[in-house]
Amino acid sequence: MFEALGAVVICADAITHELQGPGSPLVDEIAEAFGREVLDVDGALDREALGAIVFRDPEARRRLEAMVHPRVGLEMRRRLAEAVEAGVALVLLDMSVLFEAKRSRGEPLVAEQDPWDAVIVVWAPTEAQIERQLARDGYAREEAERRVASQIPLDEKRRLADHVIDNSGPLDETRRQVEALYQELVGHRVATSTARR
Repeated sequence: MFEALGAVVICADAITHELQGPGSPLVDEIAEAFGREVLDVDGALDREALGAIVFRDPEARRRLEAMVHPRVGLEMRRRLAEAVEAGVALVLLDMSVLFEAKRSRGEPLVAEQDPWDAVIVVWAPTEAQIERQLARDGYAREEAERRVASQIPLDEKRRLADHVIDNSGPLDETRRQVEALYQELVGHRVATSTARR
């Protein structure tokens, strides 16, 4: 929805998938750390097999994050610099596990030195999160519950956010909130940039 309004969205999950392409150095490193059973017959990463390991073992998840997060962070910063250089009015860094990554590194969840202006949390009740995973990903209920439970609860993230989009209602209501927030953020950036001139 933000992209449709003109924002550039840099998605950590999409970058992760790119970096974990078949034959990539990262896939080789993951297979070395977690065993060849995390690869499919073609040598590509079997995300379901890897997920079965890391969503059951917090230490395994931390090892995976230590391999993946620095590479993803570098690529996100590169793309952000590119977008800023191009004069894009609003850039969103889509990082669904931002707070989890910071917590696993022992960093404060919100800090003055964070390289972004604001944190937006898209909120929905826990049961809705589980139901959406069941519908979208076809997980068994137990697996969907485990994946939701492996993250910091959205209610806690909502308290840490600068802006919250309530995604529990109809899609049109979510779209209305996105449009209003886009206007607010772009208006703020224009005002800040004019004040600096």
